[in-house]
Amino acid sequence: MEKHVNILGALWIVYGALGIFISFIVFGVLFGVSFIPDVDVETSIILRSVGIGVSSFIAIISIPCIIGGIWLMKRKEWARILVLALAFLNLIDIPIGTALGIYSIVVLFREETVKLFRKS
Repeated sequence: MEKHVNILGALWIVYGALGIFISFIVFGVLFGVSFIPDVDVETSIILRSVGIGVSSFIAIISIPCIIGGIWLMKRKEWARILVLALAFLNLIDIPIGTALGIYSIVVLFREETVKLFRKS
């Protein structure tokens, strides 16, 4: 089970990093489009505001994934609970979040995994 927990931690770190990367892309696209010369002033303000808001939201949601993945690899019980909560929330994120959520739930609810985290 240790190997599965390490893989799971790495997957959550990558998933969170991917979310932060996507937030940079969303910010860059929406903020960049607002500087096109033919765009009205009101439209550019709206595009910048939406770009900042959406990218900030995606980044803030991705941070717990990275934190949970790092501390899951260090065998902290609270990280197991955090990752389980994130797994249940990510079940609606089809297809990657669903697959990661199901794998997390299967691995982290096993008796061997619970004992592994209680020893640490």
